[in-house]
Amino acid sequence: MNAKALVLVCDDEPQILRALRVILRDAGFEPLPAEEGEEALDLSAVRHPDAAIIDLLLPDIDGVEVCRRLREWSQMPIIVLSAVGEEDAKVRALAAGADDYVTKPFGPRELVARLEAVLRRAGAEPAEPVIRAEGLEIDLGARLVRRDGQELHLTPTEFELLGVLARNRGRLMTHRDLLRSVWGAAYTDDTQVLRAHVANLRRKIEPPDGPRYIQTDPRVGYRFAA
Repeated sequence: MNAKALVLVCDDEPQILRALRVILRDAGFEPLPAEEGEEALDLSAVRHPDAAIIDLLLPDIDGVEVCRRLREWSQMPIIVLSAVGEEDAKVRALAAGADDYVTKPFGPRELVARLEAVLRRAGAEPAEPVIRAEGLEIDLGARLVRRDGQELHLTPTEFELLGVLARNRGRLMTHRDLLRSVWGAAYTDDTQVLRAHVANLRRKIEPPDGPRYIQTDPRVGYRFAA
């Protein structure tokens, strides 16, 4: 990850804005501050930040509208930061294109971890169009999976899940990371959904007496065998 990634920070509370600037600088990021939504949009168009942290309640236009307008031209990761913790507010922000939602008051370490996670996922493009491992072939571009030359039929969700694991092969992916990457930030606690899909995926890609491609770290997550 770029240690000097430029991060747009939009919050109309001066003390919060100052705190965010310090937190981001200490974590190795370059903050780009704005106090209003229109200012944030103008700065984004000129400076093209790598990510954005947007307050939900702004004096001119709200954070949901900022997200929606940014998504008209940019795919940069967006985290919405707000004192409003109701589910409806989160759903509105996520539907407008936000990648994550952090409720105030927040811990600096958690915010930085979430920012690093959305930046990591945004930059996790496959370095190779086809990933191979012990008879399994994952064609990320064509969205095809073959085992020993025979095409396997995966659902779109199963393919997305396998793709995230394969792109990060050898690295432990937590339940939250996988749920956020495949299903979205609103599903980060739905581990039962994740377990069910991993079980279905294993049945399809792992032959009864063959290699085990997906390894489990109990209560933490999964990894694709390197």
